[in-house]
Amino acid sequence: MLILAHRGASFEAPENTLSAFGRALDAGADGIELDIYPLQDEWIVFHDRYLTRLTAHPGRLQDLTLAQVRKLKVFGQQPVPTLDEALAFIAGRCLVNIELKGADITRGLTRHLRHAVTAHGFRNEQLLVSSFNHHWLKQLKDDHPAQYLGALTTACPLDYAAFAAQLNAWSVHIDVDFVTQAFVDDAHQRGLKVFVFTVDEPEDILELDAMGVDGIFCNHPAAARNILKGRPMAPQELYPID
Repeated sequence: MLILAHRGASFEAPENTLSAFGRALDAGADGIELDIYPLQDEWIVFHDRYLTRLTAHPGRLQDLTLAQVRKLKVFGQQPVPTLDEALAFIAGRCLVNIELKGADITRGLTRHLRHAVTAHGFRNEQLLVSSFNHHWLKQLKDDHPAQYLGALTTACPLDYAAFAAQLNAWSVHIDVDFVTQAFVDDAHQRGLKVFVFTVDEPEDILELDAMGVDGIFCNHPAAARNILKGRPMAPQELYPID
């Protein structure tokens, strides 16, 4: 079962920053998940629509200029990277799951992905684009049929993973609260990989591994790896101390 670092190793470093991505690589994560919004001519690595939680700045990300975003610090510590900066830093060392939080596919996303392959050591199959907005995914697949897609859901639909197969996705990503063995089996029968988010509890990690899930998104990849290998973890290694 693959371990993908959710917004990087966000248990150890500010989420969606180069620091969090570095910690994930140090932990031997199989992949890194990051979130992007379009802003001017760039794609910004950031999760929230609003700035307050992550930067203590009022307002919405989309209402700032790129120059203003460049002055912000995530949790007062780390700058907000662009997608190009993140991909240059990761440099093909693992799978990258790029989640579209806001989308304008015509703004040249695939140009950035091609650049990652030609300049930063990625293979095409290492770049996975996912979203909860399946219209965006369909548009991307129609325009670029070779692009690897991950279809996200926070439900267990009546027809299980059929929606992901309809999108010609490579993988389906489902909330840990709704994944079932029937869903996993259906997805595999359709030729889809199954990734589950967001999974940090030891019992969930072991149960999903037994179910045959292909990968999990977690905030603490080092701990997840140790749990899978049966290495004991002290409470302070698993949970943040207030």
